[in-house]
Amino acid sequence: MGGWAIAVHGGAGVDPDLPLHRQDDAKKFLTRCLDLGIHALRSNHSAIDVVELVVRELENDPLFNSGRGSALTEDGTVEMEASIMDGPKRRCGAVSGLVTVKNPISLARLVMDKSPHSYLAFSGAEKFARQQGVELVSNDYFITEGNVELLQLAKEANGIWLDRRVPIETCCASVETPPLQMNGVPISVYTPETVGCVVVDSEGRCAAATSTGGLINKKVGRIGDSPLIGLGTYACDVCGVSCTGEGEAIIRGTLAREVAAVMEYKGLGLQEAVNYVIEERLDEGQAGLIAVSSKGEVACGFNTTGMFRGFATEDGFMEVGIW
Repeated sequence: MGGWAIAVHGGAGVDPDLPLHRQDDAKKFLTRCLDLGIHALRSNHSAIDVVELVVRELENDPLFNSGRGSALTEDGTVEMEASIMDGPKRRCGAVSGLVTVKNPISLARLVMDKSPHSYLAFSGAEKFARQQGVELVSNDYFITEGNVELLQLAKEANGIWLDRRVPIETCCASVETPPLQMNGVPISVYTPETVGCVVVDSEGRCAAATSTGGLINKKVGRIGDSPLIGLGTYACDVCGVSCTGEGEAIIRGTLAREVAAVMEYKGLGLQEAVNYVIEERLDEGQAGLIAVSSKGEVACGFNTTGMFRGFATEDGFMEVGIW
């Protein structure tokens, strides 16, 4: 075993003109999340505990699209989803349609640990949250002023691709841009940001966790890849993977599981497997992912302009990047 390793992401699909101060804010936040995970790993916390801890931190800050700061549905509400997976026995938990749970990733962990099921959604997930005594807040807690403005812009855009990280004042609905399509259907706004964390601990145990608010102006009840095991999140004895980007493309490509599969069946190394999946399994979709292996390796891949990401390993390597 090569020691512990951790990777975090704040979403793929970054505006190339993102202001420098916004870039700096993102890098500082990702560094803070990495430091939190590093401290926990050095204190011998398990991989599954660390991914939950780090994703909770990501959910609590409105900078990225999860928890507080989640994208708004067509009705102006927030519906969140998350999943978590423990590699050694491939135990998993997932939730969708959350409207009052402050930290969706922790409810996903409880689904895994405290229920006979792997996935709970909407009213059933909310009921389970109340039974488990998790912290609940009003839906307004998750809504930020910037996302309210972006939703309005989305409703007026009619086919313009808007990234959540573009400052509001620079967006112009009159710009002629070919409509972005998802599953062959034009969509008004595509917001690829999601947050995630993958960890391998000093015992070689891999874990993965992913959380998101989904797409701006999405239909109420839409479920993306993030809570779907093997698609947006996967962990096993070989690796841990968290995906971000165009959910429908990630679903079609079973992206997270594919990384493990080509390692297991084709004998590829971690970075080779990530490259293969990004190049061969996305069709015309746009996405990215982070991954760790049981050997203590870290890797990432994306076919978008950029992806908010950070990595650290036990041997002292640490890197935070966007482009």
